[in-house]
Amino acid sequence: MRTITASEFADILKKDKIDPNELQRLAVEKLLKSGKKVATAESCTGGLISKRITEVSGSSGVFDCGVCSYANFIKHKLLGVSEDTLATVGAVSPETAEQMSAGVRALAQADFGVSTTGIAGPTGGTPEKPVGLVYISVSCESETAVVRTLLGDAQPPTRENIRKIASDIALWLLIKQIP
Repeated sequence: MRTITASEFADILKKDKIDPNELQRLAVEKLLKSGKKVATAESCTGGLISKRITEVSGSSGVFDCGVCSYANFIKHKLLGVSEDTLATVGAVSPETAEQMSAGVRALAQADFGVSTTGIAGPTGGTPEKPVGLVYISVSCESETAVVRTLLGDAQPPTRENIRKIASDIALWLLIKQIP
């Protein structure tokens, strides 16, 4: 599984000459051109990806559903995340991210499902799951990609900045999967 840090992601965007504040516009434009739809399932980003997508004019043509699934019972009941997954590996895991993205895609009957689950801080981190650990998944019919991000190196390493960078990476991953 690929791991991306905040500084590595900044370098990727710089190399590709992409302004992170343009990612939502680029995603919506690419979705519109391909005739595809996206749905989101967000935990630690708390609806930020949905907010960013719906800020773009024309987004109603590509976005029908966003679920803010902070609680495990919502992840299970609404998105179909397995109770066994939640009990054994927890909410902050690649398995949960993958099941969230697939679940919201099915719920919304969308072409793509995007999910985030992690620890934005400043509290809640452990040595095994530190502040800034966010799993991001993008699911489509043919594949599901999950990326592990370690965003504790964000500058500054605030909750707001970790959530913003996680949403940036989620949108970037979506753009990369759209044909």
